[in-house]
Amino acid sequence: MAIRTINDSDVKQVEELTQQSVRDVFQSMVSMNLSEEAPEPFAGDSEGQIVGCVGFAGDISGVICIYAGLSFAKKVTGTMLGIADHEVDSEEMVNDAIGELSNMVAGSVKSRLCDKGWPCTLTIPSIVRGQKLSVERSADIIRKVIGFKNATNAEQHIVAELLLKQN
Repeated sequence: MAIRTINDSDVKQVEELTQQSVRDVFQSMVSMNLSEEAPEPFAGDSEGQIVGCVGFAGDISGVICIYAGLSFAKKVTGTMLGIADHEVDSEEMVNDAIGELSNMVAGSVKSRLCDKGWPCTLTIPSIVRGQKLSVERSADIIRKVIGFKNATNAEQHIVAELLLKQN
């Protein structure tokens, strides 16, 4: 399988697919309308951050990471599971929910890439927790960072990071 040499138009298309997929997944899974905003740091979340990452490889290769503050991730987890926030009582529950949301976003992007004639496959989701997390990239990686906020509560926000392999 030959890896596609991506151009600026391709990058823009994948970025737009990622934006739409994030909005669609959060609307369908947690009934949350997200609007785009400048990416915000998560320094105010004393519990730290969680990041769900899923890679895709094929004609176009990259990684999509979804960053959230842990307190917001717990709220999203409760909504997904149909339970109150305070009933989210394990790291595993939150990890599974954020991993699944990340997988659904990447799966939606993958499906749309395949529809465009750019076949690819997904990796399994990975989860990272900590404070002030960021993904370092090498020189041959194109990076796009997209911020989103809950349209009804601006304090609830996530960041989607798209990393594309430049060929």
